[in-house]
Amino acid sequence: MKSPASLARPPLALSAASFVSSFDRFAVSPMLVLIAVDLKVPLSAAVAAASGYYLAYGLTQPLWGLLSDRFGRVRVMRGTLFGAALAGLASALMPVLGALVVARIVTGACFGAVIPTGLTYVGDTVEPSTRQRALTDLMGAAALGTALATGLSGVLAGLVDWRVAFTVPAACALACALALRSLPEPARALPHGRGFGPEVGIGRYLGAVLGHGWALLVFGLAFVEGAIMLGAMPFLATALEHAGYAAAVAGLAITAYGLGLWVFTKLVRRLSGRWPTPALMTVGGAQLCAGFAIVAVRVDMATVAVTALLLGGGWSFLHSSLQTWATSVVPEARGTTIAFFACALFVGSAVASWAAGPLAEHGRYALLFGLAAAAAIPLTAAAALTRHRYGALHGERPQIG
Repeated sequence: MKSPASLARPPLALSAASFVSSFDRFAVSPMLVLIAVDLKVPLSAAVAAASGYYLAYGLTQPLWGLLSDRFGRVRVMRGTLFGAALAGLASALMPVLGALVVARIVTGACFGAVIPTGLTYVGDTVEPSTRQRALTDLMGAAALGTALATGLSGVLAGLVDWRVAFTVPAACALACALALRSLPEPARALPHGRGFGPEVGIGRYLGAVLGHGWALLVFGLAFVEGAIMLGAMPFLATALEHAGYAAAVAGLAITAYGLGLWVFTKLVRRLSGRWPTPALMTVGGAQLCAGFAIVAVRVDMATVAVTALLLGGGWSFLHSSLQTWATSVVPEARGTTIAFFACALFVGSAVASWAAGPLAEHGRYALLFGLAAAAAIPLTAAAALTRHRYGALHGERPQIG
């Protein structure tokens, strides 16, 4: 078997787990209106099934990161995938909103370990010079999950039952947990003399990350990105349904996000190392701003599809650059760093989706999306300028080829 240290691409089992985690995370968006109708609750209440998931997904990240630094990446991923399978099945059986929200919170907490720990695994096994390319490969697998979730879940919910869309990823999570048995743990060789290692208590990892200024900056950027991108994007489907489109049709329009993400990750893979990271961030931020500005003016199938495509591009360029940065700022506690990065991202999304719920309830989508477009401008400027400063201080030079 090839040593993990020699890998240049994510292992297939890791990519499959990322696919399933992403599918589950995005499956609920096209179903919110149907869930509200079936359970006889307002849309603003049904949004808790999504915001609760995102909040749990985010808040549990530090725990999973600390545990993966202490006990191993694969062990944490397998255990949480088993948990996600059980909680996902429970989600499909819940008869009332309160019970459904609890089940989705547990599911989100468990699935929350998969992608961040997978990113850490790539950080452990791929050299920095090619790491962003490998990370975009992992993002490509997640993008396919997103594309299928936004399209297929709406179709399943509209033509069969929304509960089926929770059952499918639960079964796949179980299969991934079994497949990861063959994945070797990476050697977590850490800088000599720093006092870290598998025998060290988790408090040392926590202190190293929370005491690092650059890490805190990256977490702040991730929080704002999550609020703009993941907080506002779920309302694209509900905006279409508010305009009179069926849930299945709305879900198909949002599929453009996953397709755009998959296509643009291929482009980012080619450009990383050729373009400076701040330039990649600027392109991504401009796509976020343009995408939300379009639907702030008009919501229909064409504009939502174009926006979803642009958001996929924005995520590919901006988010992949931020997460690559996160893998490098505190390498001696990489798992903990990535965990806090993901925590900030999804806490931001949960806060924003909760705050945007009343706007969606009253059909004020122009204001909702306009605020997201406006907020993307300072985010992009801050990310590009601070990343340029970080590169200059650390003597980075763009690679050619």
